[in-house]
Amino acid sequence: MATDYDSPRKTDDDLNEDSLQELQARRTDKSSGSIDIDETDLAESLELPGADLSNEELSLRVIPRQADEFTCSRCFLVHHRSQLASDKGGQQICRECAA
Repeated sequence: MATDYDSPRKTDDDLNEDSLQELQARRTDKSSGSIDIDETDLAESLELPGADLSNEELSLRVIPRQADEFTCSRCFLVHHRSQLASDKGGQQICRECAA
């Protein structure tokens, strides 16, 4: 929202003279923005630690390591060659682990 710096500003006296109706309207406007959340909806979507997930299936496509990638010998993550910090004795270490 653009601000007109040439317009007259309200003084403290003007701010204190707001009508009761204006103040009540502002209060109802602010409370109308709140969202009613049903507690039962939250409970249904909540996963508890140690929950039985044996009947769930996870399907994802695994892509083999590419020619321009390496596996860090410390964190065992696959990184691009640009992240290689050192390659001593066949031990490839990424920049994050070398830091």
